[in-house]
Amino acid sequence: VQLEESGGGSVQAGGSLRLSCTASGYTDSSYSVAWFRQRPGNGREGVAGFDIHGITTYAESVKGRFTIFKDNVKNILYLQMNSLKPEDTAMYYCAAAPRHPVYNGRSWSDELGYNYWGQGTQVTVSS
Repeated sequence: VQLEESGGGSVQAGGSLRLSCTASGYTDSSYSVAWFRQRPGNGREGVAGFDIHGITTYAESVKGRFTIFKDNVKNILYLQMNSLKPEDTAMYYCAAAPRHPVYNGRSWSDELGYNYWGQGTQVTVSS
């Protein structure tokens, strides 16, 4: 399984970016996927994902601004980021697992619940 992120870049506060994560090596749409980010000096945090019923779920800090969605035919995961803030500056990663982390006693936002990771794409938001 390979994951490759793209779409990062530098934007001014208030701007938008759309990240993409192209997956290969699996076609099972039941795979659990999510977006994480790592801000300078911080650990990796869950940004957006899906609950066990496939309902989108978000970190409080991005609710109403970010939208996660996927194209199961093309096997691409997206993260639409609007109203970006300087504190959104981070390396963004997509992650995947054969089954939802909750089956391993973990939440969707627990990085230990995911087996596969991309290399990341940098997002920089200037004020």
